[in-house]
Amino acid sequence: MTPVEEVVWHEVECGRYAADLALWSELGAEAAGPVLELGCGAGRVALHLAGRGLEVTGIDSSPALVAELRRRAAEAGLAVEAAVGDVRRLEVEGRFGAIIAPMQLAHLLGGRSGRVRMLAGVAERLHPGGAFAAALLADGLRSAGADQAGALPDVAEHQGWVYSSLPIEVHARAGGLEVRRLRQVVSPDGELREELDAIRLEELDADSFEAEAREHGLIARERIEVPPTDDHVGSVVCVLEAR
Repeated sequence: MTPVEEVVWHEVECGRYAADLALWSELGAEAAGPVLELGCGAGRVALHLAGRGLEVTGIDSSPALVAELRRRAAEAGLAVEAAVGDVRRLEVEGRFGAIIAPMQLAHLLGGRSGRVRMLAGVAERLHPGGAFAAALLADGLRSAGADQAGALPDVAEHQGWVYSSLPIEVHARAGGLEVRRLRQVVSPDGELREELDAIRLEELDADSFEAEAREHGLIARERIEVPPTDDHVGSVVCVLEAR
């Protein structure tokens, strides 16, 4: 996949989601210090926060998405720091008033070992009293998988090409689910190309996540519901506080 295709697919499947933006804005405004976003992608949340005057740093494992975030920030005249990195190994400087992990990132880290490494890094990078907020699937993987399997395709146009992504299959796997999407591309000349893309979501509930966080001095403060939309499943955002 080319960097351009990676950015386009990310935007098709994630970029237009907005149901959680008010929550991240509220948490960022409450923070006594800058905000760090884990899994920032092309800037859906980071640019929204920066546009409201918050100091934001984003980290993502994709060089293509980080480059796109930097491009968009420069184009909009927004001061957003963005770095390529693994959220399970937070190699960023300084400390933060809030760290956020939108879009169910916690389900994508390779199980408990990956989450524990992330939580250890988060605890080291938060100011005392700072908040870590992570979005989890609200109703568990079974209902999330069913919702995705019955969804309509996500569609977008880019430079005359039409991109469509449709969830078609959900398969149980040990400790989680695999959600398969049919990705189709129609060229300006009408030529169709398609392929299957799969993503694994690990089983994780709020009680288990908060218990893992306590091992690193992150204490549960509250849970905030983000209702489902026509295109996306609902989330429960676990807000944890550094002691």
